[in-house]
Formats: sequence, C-alpha cells, structure tokens
Amino acid sequence: MRVLMLTQVLPYPPVSGPQIKTYYTLRYLSRRHRITLVSFLRRVEEEAYIQALRPYCEAVHTVRLRRSRERDLMALMRAVYSGEPFLIARDHAPAFYRLIERLHRKDPFDAVHADQLNMAPYALSLPIRRVLDAHNAVWRIPARLAETARWRLIRWFARWEARRLKAYEGAICRAFDTVLVVSAADREALEEAAGGPFHAVEMPIAIDPGEFPPIPREPGSKGLLHIGGLYWPPNAEGIRWFLREVWPRLCAVEPDVRLFVVGARPPADLQRWAARDPRIHLLGFVADPTPYWRQSAALIVPLRAGSGIRVKILEAWSRGIPVVSTSIGCEGLAARPGENLLVADDGPAFAEALLGLLRDPARADRIGRAGQETVRTLYDYRTACRPLDGVYP
Repeated sequence: MRVLMLTQVLPYPPVSGPQIKTYYTLRYLSRRHRITLVSFLRRVEEEAYIQALRPYCEAVHTVRLRRSRERDLMALMRAVYSGEPFLIARDHAPAFYRLIERLHRKDPFDAVHADQLNMAPYALSLPIRRVLDAHNAVWRIPARLAETARWRLIRWFARWEARRLKAYEGAICRAFDTVLVVSAADREALEEAAGGPFHAVEMPIAIDPGEFPPIPREPGSKGLLHIGGLYWPPNAEGIRWFLREVWPRLCAVEPDVRLFVVGARPPADLQRWAARDPRIHLLGFVADPTPYWRQSAALIVPLRAGSGIRVKILEAWSRGIPVVSTSIGCEGLAARPGENLLVADDGPAFAEALLGLLRDPARADRIGRAGQETVRTLYDYRTACRPLDGVYP
C-alpha cells in the first residue's frame, strides 16, 4: 500500500517518547508498504536528520512550524472562538493542508496515518482510509493536571482544555476508520470520550532493545535520574511534587544522594530550586545521557498526570536500570510491582522505595534484569507492532 504518514515531530533522532514511538512504527510499516512522510519541522537544523529516514520512506516532505508567545496567544483566541482545543488550534497550518492535498492529487495514496491527535484534522481532509495513531488519551492529561497542579490558573485552564479535548477527541475517534491505542486503559478513556466503542486496535509503544543496550551502573551509585522534557506540564509538576514530598526525606537519610534532571526548557522555579541545592543537577537537554545512567541507582517517574505509555520506562528496562514510578507513570505497561519496577504514590512510600534500592544493590540488580526480560518479551517492535499487519493488509 501507499501510506501517507503525518507527524507533528520529525521522528528522528529517536530521543523523545513521541519520536521513539513513531520511528519504530515507521520502520515496521516500511518493511511491507511504501511510505511518504510529511512532518512539521521546528528548526531549520532538523533538515539534516531527513537523510536518516530515507531508507524507510519513498519520500519525505516538511513544513515549518513556528512557535512563539504571540502565536500561542493567537491560537488561544482561535480556540475560544472556534470551540477547538488549544492544542489543535496551535498547530493549524494551511501550508500543511495544501502540501498533502497536492501530493494526493499527483499520486493518490491508499491510506493516511495520522501520528498523534494533532495530525488528525489534516488526515480528515483526504477522502481515503484514515488511521489515527493515538499515543495516549490526550484529554486525560489536562484532566489529571487540573486535579494536581498547585496554581489556580493552571487548574482552571487545564479543566477548560480537558472539556474541549474530550469532546474533540471523541469525535475524531468516531470519524477515523481505525484508531491505534497503546493500552486497554487508553482504549477505555477514549471510548468514554467517544460515548461508546469505535474500531480500535491495541498496539503498545515498542523499541528495539538492541539499540538501548544495558548500561553498567557505577558501584555505590547514589544518583537518581529523571528524563523528560520540562516544557511539558505533567513532567514539571511531577518534579515539583518529588522535590516537595520525596527529596527532603531522602536527603535526611542519604545526604550523598544526587538528582539528575535531564529535560529541555526547565521552568524558572525549578532553576531556582537547583541553584539553592547543589545536589540537584538541572541539566536541560542532553544528547547522550549515558554518563547519568551510569551514575544512577534508579530512574524516577513521579508523574501525577498523563496518559499513554512512558517510553522512558521501556528504555530504563532495556538498559537494566531499576525504576520507581507512580501508578500513573507506569499505567498501561506490563508492570509487576516489586518484580520489574517499584510503584509508590505518596511521598513517604516513594522515598522508602528509593532508599531500599540504594541500600540493597543486589535487589536493584534483580529488578533491573526483570525489566530487561519484560522488554525483550513484550516490547520489541518486531513483534509488538504486528497488529499493524491487520490494519494495513
């Protein structure tokens, strides 16, 4: 089949969760189908990565996506007057519509694959088979953020956006021929939004374990690692919660503990927090975080809002690094608390789980090995992506 894949983020290099998921989906599809990729680009420098995608694509086309506070304000006004969610209004680009319509007229496609909800409106403009690759149930992200955010304005906006996203996402699921969901929990959330069942196919986020090899940790490692873009509110709120509720308890017992926070665009309040405590290393974006994996006793996933599957846990499992997560952080995964990761939802329990790993390296190693086995068995893209064979026969 000739498949038109639409992505909001260029799926290379595979360093963020969305990029990793899309990259391995693209690789799997390219084995049997002819793929034309059309993606937004945020920076001109990203054009250098297109060459790495050509082995999997018949053609690659891009459209610049410009972001600024002024453009965000205009998008908010558009959302207010149109009834769209802000998330959708922000990525409205007439040039993208024109490009894909021109490509389809020139050499028609058999199907269009919209990667994430942001790309759904573009897919709807084409009169062909439509598949939505739902990385998560998007409406649940602001809905949960509204319950946990400390600042009143954020809670108000999150509730406002959640209502619009729930209605919009439900309508999109009903409009598409097939919706790929990453877990049963996401399917249920999307069915709630849609007001009932729709044609959904479950396919977890997957990776190539061989490209995320084990990383031996330094003996006596006292580091804790967090990975995730801090411009994404759930990640920033999770770190704030960790610093308020968990960090003081850890430092009181293990004064040598260190926190490595890897993630682009950290907010000003987190920068001030790190400036006051030399044990907190706020590192921003790091192209290769291998040194921090080596120095860390565990990966922390202190999410209290979100949806979908956390790719960072799959990477930690593949690398043999123990994970301590909240229930929301490991939602949708084949998590076996106490075996392939530890789960804690309040400050004292989260701190105690981490202290247990710091004090018992042998247990930490057992949990790390169990995570590696989980990835090899369930999340290798060569087997996990097989549901695509039924979606694209």
